[in-house]
Amino acid sequence: MMQDSKAESTRKQVLAVAQRLCATRADWTFKPSEIVRALPHLNEQTVRTHICSRCCVNAKPNHPHRWPYFRRVSHGVYRIEPIFRRPSSARESPPERSAAIRVAEATPAYASDTSTVQSTIHAVVTRSEEWYIAECLEVAVLTQGRSLDEVVANLHEALELHMEGEDPAELGLSPDPRLVVNYETAAVRS
Repeated sequence: MMQDSKAESTRKQVLAVAQRLCATRADWTFKPSEIVRALPHLNEQTVRTHICSRCCVNAKPNHPHRWPYFRRVSHGVYRIEPIFRRPSSARESPPERSAAIRVAEATPAYASDTSTVQSTIHAVVTRSEEWYIAECLEVAVLTQGRSLDEVVANLHEALELHMEGEDPAELGLSPDPRLVVNYETAAVRS
């Protein structure tokens, strides 16, 4: 139960920061790195997972519970869905902000830095019948394998092929990005 309330708190904080960040943007878009910078008190990977998977309507259904807050519109760019473009409590009173969020919002680079370079490629591995499936969140790479070792080896190979002849900077990546792989499974099997 504690884990559920923590996830709910993270989800609400991610949405609130995205709403504040995008309120002055005509296209309502943001990059995950902007939300990560605004929530330094939360685990970076957790925030990215919420944006790119748990709260994204066109992400692969990797989680048993998902919320339709965002839509991936291009490589590394997400847009808030119209129904969530203003806080639910906007009619009553503005939402409370934590000190960490206020500090991050005061940082000049918060909304103006559009040249953020990712030093990490994140991948999520799930199990589907006899296969393990790996999907990268920052680049369009998807692969599978019959074991975890095989899917990770295939993922490395697929990323090398994907990056071959590409300028990592054009993809928003550092010259030598690292790979972070998360394996997700249901906590309780039915």
